[in-house]
Amino acid sequence: MSDGIFEAAPDVFEAARTRRSIRAYRPDPVPAEVVREIVALGRHAPSGSNIQPWRVHALTGAMLRRVGSAIQQAFVNDEPGHKRDYDYYTDPVYEPYLARRRQCGWGLYSLLGIGRGDREKSKAYRATNYNFFGAPVGLIFTIDRKLEKGSWLDYGMFLQTIMLAARARGLHTCPEAAIASYPDIVRRELGITKEWVVICGMALGYADSGALINTFQPPRIEVDAYAVFLD
Repeated sequence: MSDGIFEAAPDVFEAARTRRSIRAYRPDPVPAEVVREIVALGRHAPSGSNIQPWRVHALTGAMLRRVGSAIQQAFVNDEPGHKRDYDYYTDPVYEPYLARRRQCGWGLYSLLGIGRGDREKSKAYRATNYNFFGAPVGLIFTIDRKLEKGSWLDYGMFLQTIMLAARARGLHTCPEAAIASYPDIVRRELGITKEWVVICGMALGYADSGALINTFQPPRIEVDAYAVFLD
């Protein structure tokens, strides 16, 4: 990783530059007041007409282990009947998005020594998603099912605010769409009703600086490939 990646980000530019999906964490607990501070900063994210559509469950300790274990076992055992509340990707995935997705997936698996078609190893790795990669904090985000796409846009800004806040405190995150693959388990374990859509989870903790997987960073397209500056 580049210099400074494990340190607290001094400003928003450095927080954004050093934010990445961390998939291995130290066991050190995150102080409860820091977790609360980070989640609380999210409320300053903008939302249309100040609707503030977010709802967060912050899990630690026994509760985190219980929820993670329940989801992980469902995945490992190929339990039938589980389905996302929403489609994350198009079906099929179109270019240029397909190439970017493959570059990310194959790059990560290659780093871990998992060959294409090695279903056993790839499944074993994927299973680590569901215990939040061993992070000491797991966040689960839900939204009222009645809300429309505009509120989902608002939610993205909320999630990014939390991830940048984590970097300002020397912490790292990994947003996890995989958690939303088992919404009924999440709702059951958290005691919430079907009116709440499970958007995603998020691992939160101190990055393991010695973990090979934490050196992975997929390439980003250059600014001129997606932005037009007009005068």
